[in-house]
Amino acid sequence: MLEAKKDSVLQEDLEIIAFSNVDWNLLDGSTILVTGATGLIGSQIIKALACRNRICNASIKILACVRNMEKAKVVFADILDRAELKIIEGDVTKIFDIKENVDYLVHTASATASKEFVTKPVEVIQTAINGTQNFLELAKNKNAKGAVYLSSMEAFGVVQASTKKAEEKDLGFIDLENVRSCYPESKRLSECLCTAYASEYNVPIKVARLSQTFGAGIHYSENRVFAQFAKSALEKRDIILHTTGMSFGNYCYTRDTIIGILLLLTRGCAGEAYTISNEESNVRVKDMAQMVAKKLADNNIKVVFDVPESSLTYGYAPDTELHLSSAKMQNLGWKPTVNLEESYRRLMRSMLCTKE
Repeated sequence: MLEAKKDSVLQEDLEIIAFSNVDWNLLDGSTILVTGATGLIGSQIIKALACRNRICNASIKILACVRNMEKAKVVFADILDRAELKIIEGDVTKIFDIKENVDYLVHTASATASKEFVTKPVEVIQTAINGTQNFLELAKNKNAKGAVYLSSMEAFGVVQASTKKAEEKDLGFIDLENVRSCYPESKRLSECLCTAYASEYNVPIKVARLSQTFGAGIHYSENRVFAQFAKSALEKRDIILHTTGMSFGNYCYTRDTIIGILLLLTRGCAGEAYTISNEESNVRVKDMAQMVAKKLADNNIKVVFDVPESSLTYGYAPDTELHLSSAKMQNLGWKPTVNLEESYRRLMRSMLCTKE
């Protein structure tokens, strides 16, 4: 069996995070728990903390909550033998049984596959609500110093078309008769749960409302839209769009997002939401596809539209013209550094490390 290629792009990201303006003076020496630890965001938070330990002798104890131990062994193969890492197998919809003291917590566990939003809507809602309440109960019982819940820009709903950048309270319409609304509506209620726990129990929970996040560390088998675009460029295949591509996408590079999440552990107001998005990476989906075809595939491929009669076929969100403001987050000292084109270049170099 061939040894996997080392992902130098991801390693560079982890080291940049380890020396970022996160409040390491508070996080070093603490115990940090992360749910959804094998997912993109959760795994890179854990790897960044492990990197911080290795480079700076930070003595951070890391509790990684996973649903599948075998997957965890693959994701964390390089750091499994680290004394500071403990992997805990379980289901977030069940009550957490954590013996250790915990200082900080990040809840990243969530349904993320668009197809599940229309095929398993009940499970999507249950995972969001029950999982978040269990997480908040744990934060309350452990007297946590800080906690972050990962929400989504879909919590904004369908906003009125405007060139104005949407701030955290500028929420739009969610159609409760559309089964796909199970995802954005459960995100909204989870955010409300965070506000309730902050108010009633003084849990220091902050909501990170994420834009579409991608970058180094994503496997070649990933099938979300951004990865499909990247693979089309790498394989010199035309990009096939199953929507008109008129929705505005809001994006942020993974490294920038993780720095923002770690900043929120120690900064911001409990019970409030903070949008993590690169305002410069706001573009229509079709224009992003054209950018990938032209700049990243050297104009050797084209964009083809193959739109089904029903948008439910692929579970995609309805078209929306949403321009996110990250001003509230930037007021805490956060600033994105990687633009959309560079995000794709780093993504593609990283994906090649996992191509079989």
